[in-house]
Amino acid sequence: MSTLVFLHAHPDDESSLTSGSMARAAEEGHRVVVVYATNGDHGEVPDDLAPGESLVDRRRKEADASAAATGTHRVAWLDYVDSGMTGWVENTAPESFLQVDLDEAAKRLVLILDEEDADILIGYDWHGGYGHPDHIKVHHVAHRAAELAARRPRMLEATSNRDRMRTWRDHATASGAEPEFDPDGPMDDGNPMGTPESDIHWQVDVSAFIGHRRAAMQAHASQVTDIGMFMAMPPEVFAGAFGTEYYIEPGRPAGMVDGWFLDATDGYLSQDGQS
Repeated sequence: MSTLVFLHAHPDDESSLTSGSMARAAEEGHRVVVVYATNGDHGEVPDDLAPGESLVDRRRKEADASAAATGTHRVAWLDYVDSGMTGWVENTAPESFLQVDLDEAAKRLVLILDEEDADILIGYDWHGGYGHPDHIKVHHVAHRAAELAARRPRMLEATSNRDRMRTWRDHATASGAEPEFDPDGPMDDGNPMGTPESDIHWQVDVSAFIGHRRAAMQAHASQVTDIGMFMAMPPEVFAGAFGTEYYIEPGRPAGMVDGWFLDATDGYLSQDGQS
């Protein structure tokens, strides 16, 4: 059995990006750990905060509920302050995740990797999927922590498939809908969304864990805009959007494998599914 550590920027990111793989790994008997780089300080503030309850308090409770939904064994925090979106004044706050020294942040993660004797570390692609400053920082922190860990873990980068999103958009347009989302348009940092399929290594089927993914998202109910949009999707649309997860494996030969990265015991699996 393996120990997988997922590094996410904010509580709720795991639910929309890797919760299916987390649930699948946990059900198979692997140890699953989620680490949040920030406390999500600058997320949406719900109307129903109790007296004395802060947004950070609520989001930590929601993270625990999401972990329960996916079977995640441990929730850990690097405890940095949310940096906000690109261009926000919060980007320059000295205590923000964006501003913290790379090695300092990496060493906080290394403490967890070494304590867990992690086999696999999952971070984000080079631009964090959509260019959020904290997501980009996660990419760098994860890679640096892998270098510093006592036993270097296998490294994966969670991403989204830009080509598949474009196909969905085109199908929606052909059916008469007018989708506002354009994966090829500029995201938070000016780059397109996600990664071209040619640069992705793993296409992971998590369709059997759609219920887990939905429950993980519902756990983060305070973040009304994104979670509300996902929950409003018809079941078949939700299943189509979240039944597959995508990962880059740095150093792996080109070519996307439709398979489960944990089946590749040496870190590699050919496109015909043979390790």
